Amino acid sequence: MDASRTFGVAHLWMQSDLAIKLVALTLVTMSIASWYLILARGLRQWRARRFDGAIESFWNATDLGAGLARLSHAAPDSPFEALARQAVAAHEHVKRHSHRETLGGKLDTDEFITRALRKSIALSTAQLESGLTVLASIGSTAPFVGLFGTVWGIYGALISIGSSGVATLDSVAGPVGEALIMTAFGLFVAIPAVLAYNALTRANRLELSELDAFAHDLHAWFTTGTRLASAPLARPPQAANTVGAA
Repeated sequence: MDASRTFGVAHLWMQSDLAIKLVALTLVTMSIASWYLILARGLRQWRARRFDGAIESFWNATDLGAGLARLSHAAPDSPFEALARQAVAAHEHVKRHSHRETLGGKLDTDEFITRALRKSIALSTAQLESGLTVLASIGSTAPFVGLFGTVWGIYGALISIGSSGVATLDSVAGPVGEALIMTAFGLFVAIPAVLAYNALTRANRLELSELDAFAHDLHAWFTTGTRLASAPLARPPQAANTVGAA
């Protein structure tokens, strides 16, 4: 009974071979990288909550310069600020070079601004998705790394038991139970990474949809001189009939 109490993580580490120690160090490295990305990207998403009123503040400004100043104050270094400044830079570029008899002077303003907006959105998308591939890789591979450590540990335990010639329940259950710790460790590393990946992917998708809508409004403003008005929501047929009857 006393001998069984010596089994545990410390005993597994002390009696394990190089393969088990490499698996454990790999899982520790994965866990550190995963939590670093979770905290860094989570902090970035927390700061992104300040961007909610930045777009309306931009459109409520008296002129373009004031709008950019408001946007820079409400959402500094954000994809929305980068998108607005890219649109302004593209519009000013077309104005400066449209009168020249060159290939650049023959560019259509609408197409040029559209390409500038797409470029800004592509760069912002790459920044938002930074680190997600690592989280996805950790979430998908950590359980198998832990399982490999378990299989290797059980194999070593069975070889040791077979060579000793003692196959009692105590001699089998202890080493096999220790080996299963590696599987649990792999799941401990993988589950937070998977949950964080799903949460960050959803948050990025929502932010990119808002960025795309902002790009659409900017394109309308720079090509027509006014922001596209939101279409009213269609009422259900029954509600429309009731109002008409009243």
